[in-house]
Amino acid sequence: MGPGSYQEEQKEKIRILEYLLERYNDGRKKTLFCTAVNFLTLEDLKAVLIQAETENRLQDLPLKERAAGIAELIQELARQKGISLKLRKKG
Repeated sequence: MGPGSYQEEQKEKIRILEYLLERYNDGRKKTLFCTAVNFLTLEDLKAVLIQAETENRLQDLPLKERAAGIAELIQELARQKGISLKLRKKG
């Protein structure tokens, strides 16, 4: 992938992150969304959004439940890809 393509991909990931934060952030999902955008491919992120948008059950829920629903979709996709989105804190 050339620099131009990479830059366009990153811009698209930024748009997806902004959308997730605007539509699904209940105040507790920002870290998950940021981590997912960094570790999942653009195609995977788009697939999650399509799935979330086509599942009408998420659209009619209150924000907290909608956030939990998209978080589960993201986590499940990451598990299928062998990716852990959990942050490991030193302590």
